[in-house]
Amino acid sequence: MAMDECVLAERLITYDTAGGEGLRAAAGFVKGWLESRELIVDGQEHDGLPVILAEGGATAPDAPTVIFHGHLDVVPAREGQFEPRVEGDRLIGRGAYDMKGALAAMMYALKDAAAQDDVRVRLVCVPDEESEDVTRRATDVLVKAGLRGDFALTGEPTDLHIGVQAKGVLAARVLVSGTAAHGSTPWLGDNAILKAHDAFRRIETLPFSRESSDLFDRPSINLARIVGGDAFNKVPDACTMDVDIRFLPNQDPGEILEQIRAIGDLEILKTFIRAPTMVSRSNPYVLALRDAVGRSIEGDALSVGRDGASDVIYFVEAGIPAVEFGPVGGGHHGPHEWVSLSSLARYRRALGDFVRNLPAWLNRQDQPPLRAVDGGLA
Repeated sequence: MAMDECVLAERLITYDTAGGEGLRAAAGFVKGWLESRELIVDGQEHDGLPVILAEGGATAPDAPTVIFHGHLDVVPAREGQFEPRVEGDRLIGRGAYDMKGALAAMMYALKDAAAQDDVRVRLVCVPDEESEDVTRRATDVLVKAGLRGDFALTGEPTDLHIGVQAKGVLAARVLVSGTAAHGSTPWLGDNAILKAHDAFRRIETLPFSRESSDLFDRPSINLARIVGGDAFNKVPDACTMDVDIRFLPNQDPGEILEQIRAIGDLEILKTFIRAPTMVSRSNPYVLALRDAVGRSIEGDALSVGRDGASDVIYFVEAGIPAVEFGPVGGGHHGPHEWVSLSSLARYRRALGDFVRNLPAWLNRQDQPPLRAVDGGLA
């Protein structure tokens, strides 16, 4: 019996892809499913984990090429979360929304796209989008090795909106120093943990925290980790905290760091910076996608800003315009993660309409040439 995108999503959820063994099993299933649809499939490995590349549609070298990007891995789950269940329109389970539901629809959309010969569609399925190691992601390695397209979209959760911007990432490890003393006489010391808490509260009120842009009302600031103290009966004289700042596309991370340093009595030990992503809402691929989404939903398809980071950045840095676009759902990374079953059908249909109608959008006489400012280097 043929499996539709909803049943396929259920099947994908059953694999515990928070670790290597489940990822390998799930990737084997995905590869077999694609091969059984007579698609061109290439299985690779990245640091011991499976990567799947598949292709369908046009074969002409000058045909427009669209990349559907998805990931199989999920954050760790509680017992029972890999046992999908359906409640009304909701498919509930780990990864339903982020992003096995979208991946299932993309797999079907690739099969659908194989029936036309005007647009080449590439599916990229990676195993490490959720990994804490951001220095060597599979998508980054693939793009640097030559993976190319004219436009890319990743199925991150967007509720059928088009994520044309994403905040940048500034992760800073901050050392706050104090003065040690015996735990019974804390007034003789200067507690570094308490000072770190105060320093974080000051970071939350710095000038950069009150800025906004057209798609974002503010940056986000999270105290992700705090480590301090080495004995129960001692006033701690050192405390480190990891601060996760998602800054706006119009903000300078260097200026943010200067504002933090100005607080005084702290030291920034190391930082990780990832640039924000931006693609013009007038990009012809974005316009074509927006038109396709509008055919599948009531009302206008909105262009939105995304608070989180995704693998989109690797495409944009290589000059490939890219957006986030996924189905409707909620609770991702939480115990009751769900995706709307009806939205999966709309999502698959929107991807199909996008591919089918893209040539007409690219050939419009009133379409100005694509500039670098519109996203990418084309």
